[in-house]
This record gives sequence, structure tokens and C-alpha cells, in this order.
Amino acid sequence: MASRTTLNAANLKALGAERLAELLIEISTGDAAAKRKLRLALAGAQSPKDAAREVNKRLTSIARARTFVNWQNRKKLVDDLETQRRAIVDQIAPADPQEALDLIWRFLAVADPVFERCDDSSGTVIGIFHQALSDLADIATKAEADPRVTADRVFAALQDNGFGQYDGIITILAPLLGETGLTHLEQRITEYGREEITVPPPEERRAVAYGLNITIYADEMRARQRDSMVRMALMEIADARGDVDAFIAQYDTETRAVPQIAAEIAIRLLEDERPEEALGFIEGAQREDGRFVPEAWHAARLATLDALGRRDEAQAARWQLFENELSVAFLRDYLKNLPDFDDIEAEQKAMDHAAAHKDPLVALHFFLEWPAPDRAAALLIAQRAKINGDHYEILTPAAEALRNAHPLAATIALRAMIDFTLTQARSSRYGHAARHLATCADLAKQIADFGGIEDHETYQSRLKREHGRKQAFWARVSGG
Repeated sequence: MASRTTLNAANLKALGAERLAELLIEISTGDAAAKRKLRLALAGAQSPKDAAREVNKRLTSIARARTFVNWQNRKKLVDDLETQRRAIVDQIAPADPQEALDLIWRFLAVADPVFERCDDSSGTVIGIFHQALSDLADIATKAEADPRVTADRVFAALQDNGFGQYDGIITILAPLLGETGLTHLEQRITEYGREEITVPPPEERRAVAYGLNITIYADEMRARQRDSMVRMALMEIADARGDVDAFIAQYDTETRAVPQIAAEIAIRLLEDERPEEALGFIEGAQREDGRFVPEAWHAARLATLDALGRRDEAQAARWQLFENELSVAFLRDYLKNLPDFDDIEAEQKAMDHAAAHKDPLVALHFFLEWPAPDRAAALLIAQRAKINGDHYEILTPAAEALRNAHPLAATIALRAMIDFTLTQARSSRYGHAARHLATCADLAKQIADFGGIEDHETYQSRLKREHGRKQAFWARVSGG
């Protein structure tokens, strides 16, 4: 049973409304964000219209702000945006969906001025706007929004999608748009694509003044952006209708031979039960020049072979892809398509093949992804002399995954990174290496037999002999 001093709703209610009000005033003093939340709550208690006015005022302030938001102060902006979004969805939409609809469009429009002054390297801020886009579909449905009016709003949004806040809007709103809205939107986009943006040919540009050249370049960029938007929107409309041919028509013949594009086309043809045509696109995009072929192309080819009943050929291709790339996805697919009980022997064969890979780090990554921790541990111990300690992106998660059940293997992974850091004098990694050495000391307590590998005291003594002059590292070790 929770203590009466535990912070929970039941205990706080016991304080009474008057005392809680006093505490809220005290806590919010000097805290602008807290005050805004309280004002919004008070407005919502009066009416949805009052809450909408508060949200609208705040969105205007956010749009007009000029202070740059970096990763250090991004959380305040995120909390502020999320507060406004939640107010629209939870407080306003249930009582007045039409008011909420106008506000959610207004919220999405704030994205441009926000991103012009915001570092969103983590993707947190754009995630809020994408959530608002999902909210838009629900609110518009409740508001029984007119399909043609919605189409006009979508058209305007697509022209102002510089930061991707409206990505996928046609797909999201397709059920609401229906054929009436999709047709209206298609007409507007097609007409927009036909608008002429005059861009002189290169030979004429050389003869014009520098300032005019800048204008010509801007017009050229505008034309490219317009054409890209039109093509992507028409493809999304085609997908919403399930019209594969209209989707394909947006690509010229040369582009259709790009493996990634061919895969997208093939998958849609398969969904339309046209596997022969899908195979034609897949085979038309085969690479004979040794360049990279994306996994999506291979996956589409396999799905096509299966659809055509060529399962033995598909299985042979799956195994070959696994052998060549140690692909977890293709091996799982291969095993799934085997007859019952054949998968156990095949999996053992696959593990043996991976263990024999020429690059132990590639094999280690595969074993971690599968997962096969026993195999990963055995590999680290057997191939320890070949482990490149520069690859911390593999070795760090390996050490973490193995530290409990396989402390010796985890120690080898950590030592590889320590040795690389010190041998190459990578001072920027000294802090990490010092922490790895401390972890090795902890792991040593769990290792009963180091076998032919140095125990921890011997290893650390050798480090001091070989790298004793690297005082910056040893200062980190001493400092803990």
C-alpha cells in the first residue's frame, strides 16, 4: 500500500481544492510553461471556444518567435507544441470538431517557422507534426469535412511542405477525400504541373547579368520542386485508388529500370495479381555492372518468384543472398519456407557458414542480430587476434549483450576497443576506453578460467608498460 506522502492523484485530492490551488500558483511562479498550461486548463473549463482562443494565441507566438532552438533547449519547445496538440485533440475536438479542424491545420502550418529556427537532429519535433497529421484525419472525419474543401487544403499544404510535415497527407486523408476529393485534388495538381515557368536554356544564361542569373537559377529550382511535388502527389493519388498503371506512368522508362523503383512497381503489381508484369520490371532492372542492388529489389524478386510458383528458384536465391551477405532477414525467410523439421539442420548449416566468414566482425554482427550469443562468444574468443577494435558500433553492443552469460567474450570485445584506442592514440575515445577498462575489472570477478588469455591484472600491467605515457588516459582511469 502506497504511503500517504506518495505523489499520486488520490493523495493530492486529499489536500483539498483550495490548498491545491495555492500550490499550483506557487509552483507556476516564474515558470512560463506551467502558467500556460494552467491558463489553457482554465480556458478549457469555460468552453472549447475559450480553449481554442488560447491555443491560437500560443501558436501565433510560436510562429513569430525568432530564438534559435538547439538540442539543449529543444525540450521546452517540444513540450509546448505537445501541449497545444493535446489541447486540440482532447479538449476541443470532442465538443467542437470544426473548431478543432481549423486549429489542427493551423498547428501544422506552424512547422515552417519552427523548423527555420530549430535543430531537430533527433527527429522529435517532426514527430509531433506527423502525429498531428494523423490527428487531422480523425478530426476531419468527426467534423464531416467537405471532400473538395479538404482537397483544396491538401493542395495548398503540398506546396508548402519544405520540411516534410505534410508527407503522406494524401494517403492519410484518402478515406475522407473519397473519389470526389481525389478527383478534385488530381485536377488541381495536374493544372499546377502545367503552369509554365520559363527557364532559358544554358547557352542563353551565359549572356545575362549576374543578378538575373540568380533569378533564373531560382526559377529553375522552383520548376524542379514543382515537378517533383506533382509527380509524388499523383503517385500517392494512384496508390490511394489502387491504380498501378497510373503509379507506373509517373516514371519514365529509364527511371523504371532503377532497382529501387522497379521493386516499388513490382510490389504493387503483385498486389494487383499481375506477377508476370512484376517479373518484367524486376528483370529489367538487374545490375550487371556490379553496382549496389538494394535489399528491396531482392525482396520483390523473391515475392514475384513465389507468386509465379517458382519456389525452388526463390529458395535457392534466398540461400545465396544469405551466403553472400549474412543477411538475417533472408535466412529467416529461407527457413520459414522449408518443410517442417528441415529448418533445424538448415539453421545449423547457416550458423557454421557464418562462423567461417572471412571478416569476424561481419559474423559477430550476424550472431548478435540472429541472436546466437553462444556463437558470438565462441567467435570472439577464437578470432580475438583478428578483431578490429575501431568498430565500436559492433563491439559495444556485443560486450553489453554477452557480459552476463559470457563475461570472457565480453572482455575480449572491450579489450579490442581499448587496445585500438591506445595504440592509435585516439584521445577523443580515452573516456570510453577508461570505462571499458573498469568494466573489464568487474567482469574479471565472474571469470573462473581465462584459458590462454591474459587475466585482468596481467592485461592492465601490460597496458601501463606499453602506454604509460598516455597520461590523459590514465588520468581518466584514476578518476574512475
